Amino acid sequence: MKIVLTGSIAFDYLMRFPGYFKEHILPEHLEKISLSFLVDDMVRQYGGVGANIAYNLALLGERPLLFSTAGQDFPEYGRRLEQLGVDVSGVRVSETKFTASFFVNTDLSNAQIASFYTGAMADAADLPLSEAHAQPGDFVVNSPSDPRAMERYIDEAKQLGLRTIFDPGQQIIRMNGEALRRGILNAHGLFVNEYEFELLQKHSGLSAEEILCHPEFTVITLGKHGARVHTCREDIHVPIIEEAPVVDPTGVGDAFRAGFMFAYMRGKGMRLCGEMGTVAAAYCIACNGTQNHNFTLTEFRDYFRRHFDDQGQLDDLC
Repeated sequence: MKIVLTGSIAFDYLMRFPGYFKEHILPEHLEKISLSFLVDDMVRQYGGVGANIAYNLALLGERPLLFSTAGQDFPEYGRRLEQLGVDVSGVRVSETKFTASFFVNTDLSNAQIASFYTGAMADAADLPLSEAHAQPGDFVVNSPSDPRAMERYIDEAKQLGLRTIFDPGQQIIRMNGEALRRGILNAHGLFVNEYEFELLQKHSGLSAEEILCHPEFTVITLGKHGARVHTCREDIHVPIIEEAPVVDPTGVGDAFRAGFMFAYMRGKGMRLCGEMGTVAAAYCIACNGTQNHNFTLTEFRDYFRRHFDDQGQLDDLC
């Protein structure tokens, strides 16, 4: 069974300004604002929703297919993912554009000024899902990318007989309402956070009950309150791991999705799937960046058993 990840690939450029932006912004002169901030440091982190999910699945021993678009600066990133166990043969690389990039400058009060460069991500709309060479019954995770690509994959996945995990995220506000409805009605599974679930109702025109009754499962992440896993038979609450240090929440939802899907593809029950997602998320939140945490399968299983009871179901994890 194959899992195809269509979400974005990106670089995150993180800078820190040793002062306060508010001290340099003159409200009475906003019409001619011209500012430049000298920063003390900058780090480049690997990111992107599709690549983050792929990274976590690879840590768990899966070999996911990353099916997305990247730029001329991707080869180093691609080699790293390949060494970790990600299949990057589905990444189309542009020779004229750079990989999507997020540039953010943070001051001493944690105020931020940021820019997002779409770059090669825009080319995803021209990448047909048929080129993933997936078989009927395989999974495709339709995560945030170019909105046109996401809308295209809703229909193509159905035509190809693939089981779609719909994960619209921040692109809910960019996608057509009719496309959102098709995404929900054709989804095998749905992932959103609590706020996105409200947005999804507003922009799709469907009620909460109408959304929840269509996919085989719906996962609503609740931040510090854990996650809710809903099916037609049960509604399960999975708590967070309280002892996990909160260093950087970026990418935590992507890690959760990977842990959940890893368990789901192996036929585990919904509660165990949610708990697997929670443990993967705990590893991620304890590190800076979305792809800097690491674990062996033995470590993952032992960490899991300190907080949850798998009743021996993870004996084969190692």
